[in-house]
Amino acid sequence: MRVTTLRELGPTVIVQGMHRGIIQSMLDYDFILGRKKPSIIGVIAKGRKKERFFWGGAEIGLPVYVSISEIEEKLVNQVTFIVNVQSSRNIKASIQEALEQVPKLKLAVIFAEGTPEIHSQYVAKKAKGKGVVVVGPSSVGVLIPGVIKLGAIGGTTYDQLIEARIDKPGDVAIITTSGGMVNELIRVVTSKGRRVSFAVAMGGDRYPAFDPIAAMLIAEDDPETKEIIYFGELGGTDEHEIARLIQQGKITKRVIIYIAGVVAELFSTPPQFGHAKALAQSPNESARSKKDALKLAGAIVCDRFDEVSESINKQPLQELEPTPQFIERRHRAYFMSHLSGEHNGNIQLLGSDLLDLVQDNTLASLVLSVTLGHKVTSERLINFTDFVLKLLIDHSPNVSGAVNTMITTRAGKDMVSSLTAGLLTIGPRFGGAINGAAEVWLDGVERGIDVGDFVEELSKKNGIIPGIGHKKYGLDNPDPRVQALLDFMHSSSMRYLDFARSVEIVTTGKKSNLILNVDGAIAAVMLDLLSSELDYSTEQLRELVSIEFFNSLFIIGRSVGFLGHYLDQRRNDEGLFRLDDGDLVYFS
Repeated sequence: MRVTTLRELGPTVIVQGMHRGIIQSMLDYDFILGRKKPSIIGVIAKGRKKERFFWGGAEIGLPVYVSISEIEEKLVNQVTFIVNVQSSRNIKASIQEALEQVPKLKLAVIFAEGTPEIHSQYVAKKAKGKGVVVVGPSSVGVLIPGVIKLGAIGGTTYDQLIEARIDKPGDVAIITTSGGMVNELIRVVTSKGRRVSFAVAMGGDRYPAFDPIAAMLIAEDDPETKEIIYFGELGGTDEHEIARLIQQGKITKRVIIYIAGVVAELFSTPPQFGHAKALAQSPNESARSKKDALKLAGAIVCDRFDEVSESINKQPLQELEPTPQFIERRHRAYFMSHLSGEHNGNIQLLGSDLLDLVQDNTLASLVLSVTLGHKVTSERLINFTDFVLKLLIDHSPNVSGAVNTMITTRAGKDMVSSLTAGLLTIGPRFGGAINGAAEVWLDGVERGIDVGDFVEELSKKNGIIPGIGHKKYGLDNPDPRVQALLDFMHSSSMRYLDFARSVEIVTTGKKSNLILNVDGAIAAVMLDLLSSELDYSTEQLRELVSIEFFNSLFIIGRSVGFLGHYLDQRRNDEGLFRLDDGDLVYFS
C-alpha cells in the first residue's frame, strides 16, 4: 500500500455494521473538508432501510443493506475503503464478503476487539492474496488528512475534529499500537505547529492483520512524510525488526519512538496489560529490550511521554483556515421525507415547485411520480397508469368494499368513515392481489424456475396463485379488461408478462376459469414497464413489492369509486341498512 495512491483515490466507503458515533464522525469529517456529499455510500446492517445522520446541521438518510450483494453493482465498483464495526464473531465472514465482492477495495479497517486469532490470520492471508491492506482487528482507524477518516481516529465529535486540525495534510506520520494514544499524539503534533501526513492505529490484538513493520515502511515510502512518531508497547518483537530496518538504511526518516510498559519489570510475573498483545513472555519482548535496540539503531527513543513533544521539530503555530461553521446544536427531526416539503413559503414536490409540477403533468403522471418517489416522464408508463386507474375506479356495488362503504353511509357516518370502511376490506381476497401477483411473477422470473414446477409449488402451499382465476370469466368467456391491459406491451422486454401467460397455460389446463385476471395482468405489465422504461433492477422491483407499491394503484383508483357510492347513498338517503330474517341462515 502506498499512501500516495490512497490520496489520489476518490474515497468511497462502505461501513459494515452500525456504530452511530463512528459513522457520524466520518460524515462530519467529510463535511469539514467541504465535500458536497458523503464518502459513505451505504451501511451493512439489519433493521431499517435508511438511517438518519447529520450532514452539517441538516439531516440525511444513509442507505442500509443486509449485505453488500444488495448494493447496485455500479456503486460497489466505486468502493475503495471498508470500515468494519461489527462484532468480533462476524469479522471473518464480513471481511471475506468485502474481499470477494468489492473489486476496487484498497483498505479495510476492523474496529472489533477480541477477534478469534484463527480468524485474524485467515483475514490477513485472504487480504494479502487480494492485494488489500486490512488494519486491525481492534483498530480505531486510519487517517489521511484532507482525504479520508476511517473509523473513530481523530475524534468522534464535530468540535474534536475541528480542534484536531486534521483538515489539511502535513508531514508527520503517526503509527501506534494503541487506539487510545493516536488522538493524543495527533494533538501533540498539531500543538507544535505541525500537521499529520497520515495516522494509523494498528490495534492491540495478538495477531493483527497489519503490523508495525509494514506501517513504518509505508511511512518511509511516503514523499509527504518527513518525520515518524511511533508508539509501541511491551509484547511481540516487531520493534526489533524496526531497529534492524533502521540499521540497514531501509528506514532513513527521523523516527521518534515511545515504548510503554517498562513498569512491568517491577512485577515478578509478567503482567497482562490492556491489549492482548501487551504481554512480555520473553526478555526480548520487554519494553526495555525494545528501547535499547531502537536507541542502538539510531532512533530517538523517549523515556517519558512528554519527551515525544519535546523531540518534534517545532514550527510556528499556523492559524486555522476558515472551517464550516461550528454546529452548537443538532435537532433530530421527527420524520424524513424525500417527497415534499416547504421551501421559502412554497410547497415543493419531488424537488419542484408544486404549481409548476401541476401545470406540466397529468394526474396519472403525478400519481406515478409520487408513489414511486421520483419524477417519471415515460409516456408509455404514464398512459398505462392512467388506464389502470380508470379501469379500477369501480366494479359495481356488489363487491365487499363498495358494500361496506354503502352500509356505513346508511348508518349515518361521515365521508371519511365510510370511505375508510370500504378501504379496510382491501386485502388478499379483494383488491390486494396486485401486489401478491407482482411478488410471484418476480420470484418466478428471478429464479428461472420451470413453470409447471412453479404452479405445483404454489398449489402445495395454499392452493391459490395471486393474479390467476376469476369467478365470472374463463377461456370461453375471456375478460376484455385483461386484453386491453396486455395491449400496452409491444416490445421484446416482456419477461414478466410472458411468465404470467405461461402460468396461465398450465392453470387453465386444469380448470378453464383459472385465467390471468386483471390483478395478474396489471402486475405483470407494470413490472415489465418499470424494467424497460425506467431501467428498474430486480432489487428495486423487490423493494416495490415489499412496500406494497402495486396495491397503491388499486387503492387510489377504487377510492374514487367508494366515494361515488358514498355520495350516491347520501343522495338516495334510504336510512339504516338491516338484513331481514330471510337473508340469514341461523344454525343452532
